[in-house]
Amino acid sequence: MHLLCGGHVADASGTRRADVAIEDGQISAVGTDDPALEEANAERVTDVSGEYIAPGLIDSHVHLPMDGRPDVEEYLDDTAYMASYRTAENLRTAVSAGVTVVRDLGSRETLAVDAATAVAEGTIEGPRVVAAGENVVMTGGHGYWFGREADGPAEIRKAVREQLKAGAEVIKCMATGGVLTSGAQTGAPELTPEELEALVETASAKGVPTAAHAHGDRGIENAVRAGITSIEHGTFMSRETAELMADRGTYWVPTASALRGIVEHGVEAGIPEEAVAKAEEAAEAFGSAFENALSADVRVAMGTDAGTPFNYFGNIPGELSYMVEYGMAPETALEAATVNAAELLGLDDVGRVESEYRADLVVLDADPNTDATAWQSPTAVYKDGSKIR
Repeated sequence: MHLLCGGHVADASGTRRADVAIEDGQISAVGTDDPALEEANAERVTDVSGEYIAPGLIDSHVHLPMDGRPDVEEYLDDTAYMASYRTAENLRTAVSAGVTVVRDLGSRETLAVDAATAVAEGTIEGPRVVAAGENVVMTGGHGYWFGREADGPAEIRKAVREQLKAGAEVIKCMATGGVLTSGAQTGAPELTPEELEALVETASAKGVPTAAHAHGDRGIENAVRAGITSIEHGTFMSRETAELMADRGTYWVPTASALRGIVEHGVEAGIPEEAVAKAEEAAEAFGSAFENALSADVRVAMGTDAGTPFNYFGNIPGELSYMVEYGMAPETALEAATVNAAELLGLDDVGRVESEYRADLVVLDADPNTDATAWQSPTAVYKDGSKIR
């Protein structure tokens, strides 16, 4: 048993004085008067007085083989081996930053699915991976260069079944155009309502959730009405569509870091001019989308789109500060990055500092329920009870 003593616990239940006992990769006891703590004969004791023990972060939207380079279409030139090396490094960097679960929403072939297995087997170090496999996209649509192109309901069903056969735990599609694909119109619908319905129906038959890249309001609405589990980006979301999402229980994954990385660095840093222009237009609308979502009480899960230009895996914790800038309270951002994200990913053993949960923990200098910047400099990171840093 390993005992973290003298500190506070900070999670979605609030912040309170508590010790945490870790045993066999799980949290075995939490509190100051827990009988299990009194009877514990800890082999190791770590004094965390003045610090805060919080759940590891969950990033609901990453792209594992992407490394933040200015022009994402350069990944077309990467060999499968190079993509694998980048993936391993990104996973190591993410977990060192306090991210203990990631959901990969689109990588080439079976790369992310295989990465999930490699982490689970201990072959490589990193957060637990929930993988979508290849994105389902219309022919020539957004992200076609790392997606499975399909047109019409029948082809969409086959594409989904291929991802399920390969081991995907979530099905991701491109419902609208995007910022980083040349020639794509950012908000224009790309999959039809019928195609989206076929995608959801096929995935749901296997009990697998779905995610839709969607910037434009019409494309968001189409995806929500089709039964998509989560909307990614949601840049031009109207109040009416936000209310529809809240009514249907659709999650929103905002990915504020993605737009920031493009707009703040611009053409001068090597980002294609077309992508910068589209990102600047999207950034102007994003604040309104955030206001609409918060006013409608849409359920939010944290995600960064890590791997896009200047959006590095080591900077994932900064997303919580961006969410606060857009109107969230720090404790609400914490909830989005822990319990909400865990629920979206279908995980019932992470996201809280409670007995019988996995010992995926970070130790912080400040209370993350009052200071969203606290996540950016963990003094210790534990995954399955083992200290990573």
